[in-house]
Amino acid sequence: MVENASLLWEHTLVTLSEMLLGLLLGVLLGIILALLLVYFTALRPWLLPPLLITQAIPVFALAPILMLWFGYGLTSKVVMTILVIFFPVATCCYDGLRHTHQGWLDMAQTMGGNRFAILRNIRWPAALPALASGLRVAVVVAPIGAVVGEWVGSSAGLGYLMLQANARLWVDQMFAALTVLAFCSVTLYYTTDRLLRRFIPWKPETSQE
Repeated sequence: MVENASLLWEHTLVTLSEMLLGLLLGVLLGIILALLLVYFTALRPWLLPPLLITQAIPVFALAPILMLWFGYGLTSKVVMTILVIFFPVATCCYDGLRHTHQGWLDMAQTMGGNRFAILRNIRWPAALPALASGLRVAVVVAPIGAVVGEWVGSSAGLGYLMLQANARLWVDQMFAALTVLAFCSVTLYYTTDRLLRRFIPWKPETSQE
């Protein structure tokens, strides 16, 4: 890791950019999909099957297709990351939105709250703890999409570096890249966890003695 620090840093930046872009877009798409499922019930029969199909097909089977469609650059890896993470985000956000306490919703409607006001002040805050669980899962699995995409076809990234090191039997470099990838994943998880704790203070942790 010391001797190849510059090389590892160069490839780490590529993988991190793929992960962060995939996370940003995947979370956004997951939240939008959850809102559509809650507020437009007629769309559920059309949206749920494709959502499930994307998760039923193995990631390795989708990777070559995405390479053909989007090329060997950044886009295919970002799309791969989106496919891996948006399912937990969408399902957790959907569950949080639809399991909002019915008494709160009835009271808001009685007081004349419109759909947007109820979403902003009641449904969304109530759904944030469930969404936080989905985000924690998403940041953990985000490297899977990026690295799998790099394994199938790329010219940069930690996955590409591991593949090249494995082909040349550079075991030390392969483990160095793997260690850096694990460090990035753990750091991303704990950073996300701390931010979620800060922005959802009304959901304290409970412990059993």
